[in-house]
Amino acid sequence: MSFWPEFFLIAAVHLMAVASPGPDFAIVLRYAVRFGRKQAIYASIGIGMAILLHVTWSLVGIAVLIKTTPWLFKALSLAAAAYLLYIGVQAIRSKAPTDAAHAVGQNTTDVVPSGRKAFIAGFITNGLNPKATLFFLSLFAVIISPVTPLSYKVIYGLYMSLATTAWFCMLSAILTHTKIRGFLLLKGYWFDRVMGVLLLALAMHLVVSSFSS
Repeated sequence: MSFWPEFFLIAAVHLMAVASPGPDFAIVLRYAVRFGRKQAIYASIGIGMAILLHVTWSLVGIAVLIKTTPWLFKALSLAAAAYLLYIGVQAIRSKAPTDAAHAVGQNTTDVVPSGRKAFIAGFITNGLNPKATLFFLSLFAVIISPVTPLSYKVIYGLYMSLATTAWFCMLSAILTHTKIRGFLLLKGYWFDRVMGVLLLALAMHLVVSSFSS
């Protein structure tokens, strides 16, 4: 079979999925605004590495188990909702900087998390996202042909992981540009609060959909 037509189709679908706003975008925006480029990039790498988790699940058949075992998928949804609820509450509690000049000069008055913590936050945000699991289930079941060699599927998975990392790293660089970051640091707590509300809405959506399915 031909490799390139399938690959380009997967790349296009993946680009649309990764560019759409969601928990991944929210966590990168939060880290970029509050903690700076380095922490946002660590979170972006965590998000990209979590893609390999979804790919692995799909390749070894665990994703099929999740799909055919309602209680397991419900547990995953509730775990994701709990995590989104936690980071959403933290975002809503963001406060305006008490000293504007100090905020711009020193980046943030918040305690900056380590690169490891930022990586874990990104990894958990994407890894526990049921929508990401369903996306890769659909991708491997519908778009990728059953006769596609395993080696091709592995290449697809690696590409999507690297492309996701590159996308969010680019986003991190844009959001932490000096002028953009200066503005976001002064008014960014409003973005933080809005993102917090969106994260809470996503958490509630997961809870409702898990019990209505």
